[in-house]
Amino acid sequence: MRKPRKRLLTTKEAAEYLGVSVLTLYRTEKTSALLPYRTPGGHRRYSVEMLDEYLENSRKQSNVSARKARSRTAKGGREVDGV
Repeated sequence: MRKPRKRLLTTKEAAEYLGVSVLTLYRTEKTSALLPYRTPGGHRRYSVEMLDEYLENSRKQSNVSARKARSRTAKGGREVDGV
């Protein structure tokens, strides 16, 4: 029995899924945060799993940044070690 194939999204579909523009998706790729599959014709394809992983990682980074900002504000602008 064959394994079901993953559904791959086009660039436009992936941008809509993430709620960003196609240009922002390209910029994200340039930072190596996303590495899309390429078709034989060179078109980009994104798996839903890849996009979900990117969203989860970006949320974690946002939470860490927010905690650091709150810590600096609470401590008069100085960062506290271990935060």
